[in-house]
Amino acid sequence: MKVIIFDASTLITFAMNGLLSELRELKKIFKGKFIITEEVKREIIDKPLKIKRFELEALQIKQLLDNGTLEKPSVLNVDENKISKDTIELMKIANKIFQGRGREIHLISSGETSCLALSRILYEKKIKNIIAVDERTTRMLGEKPENLENLLRKKLHTDVRFNEGNFKSFEGFKFIRSSELVYVMYKKGIIKLKDSGIVLDALLYGVKYKGCAISDDEIKEIKRMK
Repeated sequence: MKVIIFDASTLITFAMNGLLSELRELKKIFKGKFIITEEVKREIIDKPLKIKRFELEALQIKQLLDNGTLEKPSVLNVDENKISKDTIELMKIANKIFQGRGREIHLISSGETSCLALSRILYEKKIKNIIAVDERTTRMLGEKPENLENLLRKKLHTDVRFNEGNFKSFEGFKFIRSSELVYVMYKKGIIKLKDSGIVLDALLYGVKYKGCAISDDEIKEIKRMK
């Protein structure tokens, strides 16, 4: 069994680029599950359905849940209460790692933290999984926390101190972005746009400018794999 755990950021990127139907086609050839937690569902469906500006995208994403493209952790025999409990604990740790201007720096929300919590539970169950997240902070926390320190220092224009011991709670997670997923869609022929030589470029810059934290150099690297 393979699992992709979707954070709200990646699904929003797909929705804003009109790629939700392509995501459904990707699921058809993926030998595994596309999972969202209850916390992510609240962020991308429940709350947006009450806001006129986001209502349409919320309905479109809800359709993916209704038709089984996206599924809840219960299909993997994972208790939502366990995820919520672990989410709270991880948030407490994450949001105490860095301090600036005499205060703790809030790093991640319940939605993305719930993805981390579920990932850890699945690892314990020996279920291979990867977290689809476009937001930079969560990925840096799990992959390169030392770079996150530099990013926060520049963003806040102040000295930042950190508790290095807390980093251990975020080791071992695997991440993927919408940019890598659209590359797979492109290679598998899911993208039906006529290829005039710029389709992959258009896809990658489309997700970049609609929420995916990816640099121009990273885009060039992906395009070299074409």
